[in-house]
Amino acid sequence: MNLRDALFNWLQIKVVWEARPRDRSAEETTRFFWEILSKDHRVEEVQVQREEEGYRVVYRRKGEEESLRFDSDQVEQLLLNIEAEPKYNRQFGCGSDTE
Repeated sequence: MNLRDALFNWLQIKVVWEARPRDRSAEETTRFFWEILSKDHRVEEVQVQREEEGYRVVYRRKGEEESLRFDSDQVEQLLLNIEAEPKYNRQFGCGSDTE
């Protein structure tokens, strides 16, 4: 998996986990993609910046800071798909601890 795909997948599932903090599958998958980023791509640190139309992922690798931008609709699509599936929402109270 290339770095861009790994960052996108990590960001997508991180957005899910943040929206559904009791979702252990989302937590485990976020950690899985972090492992890919850190071991396979030598990413040392990641910060996510929410922008008007997307997400900017700023990461440090080999001592250098780099960034990629991802479209918010694409990033948030996984969360929308999960929340649209009734079997997932029964367990997690409609996808949020605050609802």
